[in-house]
Amino acid sequence: MKLIYCIAGLRRSGGMERVLTNKANDLAGQGLDVMVVTTDQCGEPNYFPLSDKVRTIDLGINYEANNGAGLLNKLFFYPFKQYRHRKKLSRLLKAEKADVVISMFDNEVSFLPTINDGSRKIVEIHFSRFKRLQYGRRGLWRIIDQYRSRMDLKIVRNYDRFVVLTEEDKGYWGKLPNIIVIPNARTFNPSQTALLDDKRVIAVGRYNYQKGFDDLIAAWSRVYPKHPDWQLHIFGDGELRTTLQQQIDDKGLGEVVKLQQSVKNIGDEYLKSSVLAMSSRYEGLPMALLEGQAYGLPIVSYTCKCGPRDIVTDGKDGFLVPEGDTDALADRIVKLMDDEVLRKQMGREARKNSERFSVEKVMKMWLELFKRVLDEP
Repeated sequence: MKLIYCIAGLRRSGGMERVLTNKANDLAGQGLDVMVVTTDQCGEPNYFPLSDKVRTIDLGINYEANNGAGLLNKLFFYPFKQYRHRKKLSRLLKAEKADVVISMFDNEVSFLPTINDGSRKIVEIHFSRFKRLQYGRRGLWRIIDQYRSRMDLKIVRNYDRFVVLTEEDKGYWGKLPNIIVIPNARTFNPSQTALLDDKRVIAVGRYNYQKGFDDLIAAWSRVYPKHPDWQLHIFGDGELRTTLQQQIDDKGLGEVVKLQQSVKNIGDEYLKSSVLAMSSRYEGLPMALLEGQAYGLPIVSYTCKCGPRDIVTDGKDGFLVPEGDTDALADRIVKLMDDEVLRKQMGREARKNSERFSVEKVMKMWLELFKRVLDEP
């Protein structure tokens, strides 16, 4: 079986890049012919180790070169880049003759089903139905986001299968005949779990609007007076780093809230932590929660769309709090700091519950899906 995945690039440390890398490595290890086609690799190395068995090719479209250049710039250049992208991808797919081509809901998503190369087409989304509306943009950008959100629903109908990450998100898309739920697999299966004795809370993700670290820092200003000996370490990179650091400094939290660079050995950081906090405004199926569970960390998370409700059982392996409620976020973090017995009990439950997202279970679902779509007339 030959598979081709389409994604912007594998050069960043994001959850989607990690998931695809692990998936491609596993499938290639099982003997499938796997290729990853990128548009914006920009000559940079892959962030996560990719198996030598996985072929890669970059089309050199470089959509991201126009990021930050303004709306008019994007409106002018995007159609030209789409034309080049479609032409190059069509030529490649017709030459490769893959059995299945999978879009990661990137820039090819609108035209991939129209390429007549004989392959089955699957699209998988790593955010929720409301992703575009949750950007928080205003004015003309918001009108565009609303339009694109409506178009998303039309686009996914054109694929043989549309894969979402959670049952929650499946409900938001309506009764689509081609929709199916396959969660992400956890990226780690560690032989040891965190002792939960270190006075450190960890958060992981890009420094951007989506991850809502401004809320987490605001919550920590309420945590700090009660537990000045605990620290919050946030691991990531992104455009809001300077803004977040200014917020930390303004609140006088510089000694206890640390913005750390993203690291490849994030597992070591989970082992040195006792609680995982997530303050995202939207997600698909947050990898940080799956990773934290695998290392036996109790979780305190917003109930954003989507993912936390499918991963965390409130009161059993962590706490779920209403999105935007920084008081509740702080309260639940403090509760785990105060109660060592509860913290460790929830940690054990977290590790046990992470088995639902084992690589073996999730990859079996993907292989069964590939076989089903190929058997259909």
